[in-house]
Amino acid sequence: MRNTDRLRFRMIKKAQVAELVDALVSGASGFAIVQVRVLFWALPKIEKMQSYTEDEIVVQLRDPARQREAFAKVVSLYGEKLYWHIRKMVLDHEDANDLLQNTFLKAWTNIELFRGEAKLSTWLYKIAINECITFLNKQRNMNNVSIDDADTFLLDRLKGDEYFDGDEIQVRLQNAILTLPEKQRLVFNMKYNEEMKYEEMSEILGTSVGALKASYHHAVKKSKEFLTKEV
Repeated sequence: MRNTDRLRFRMIKKAQVAELVDALVSGASGFAIVQVRVLFWALPKIEKMQSYTEDEIVVQLRDPARQREAFAKVVSLYGEKLYWHIRKMVLDHEDANDLLQNTFLKAWTNIELFRGEAKLSTWLYKIAINECITFLNKQRNMNNVSIDDADTFLLDRLKGDEYFDGDEIQVRLQNAILTLPEKQRLVFNMKYNEEMKYEEMSEILGTSVGALKASYHHAVKKSKEFLTKEV
């Protein structure tokens, strides 16, 4: 995460993590049942779960006796990255937290469909992106905004977010990014904010490296032009 992203968050207790994992794997219809609001990015601090590789976790996921334990490691390993990926798309912390929970819930309920043809991380990112797109489409409908228009309505949600501690420059940058088409915004966030390699982005988005480079170039150019006009 870049230094310009000055955002404040609550930490969670270890007992809350256990409660969440129990709710998830017991078949509860969403984390709201246990009424615990959490940030999954805190999970890597627990019991050195980050020492496991993705390949090791995939093997454990295929073992019914170890599936629950393995999925807790999935949450630990990818929670922080997925949270920030989602947060950059929807901006608001509460929305991002809800979508992260939905992502892991959908992954757990469909874990038998994961066949290892793609990386586990790629599969999770695809689920998260689909959750974001569905959410944003609903928000556009509620705000009478066309998919071709800028999603600047999200800026008001960001400004009203108690967890956002950014300055005016960050607000302007977010405003510039929101004027980009959805796909370009996604590419920009993955490359600029997450510093993801084009090859990894290509696997997740199903787009060629060349097309992604062109999309990122256009996104940067448009953002700079917007910020220049704002000065």
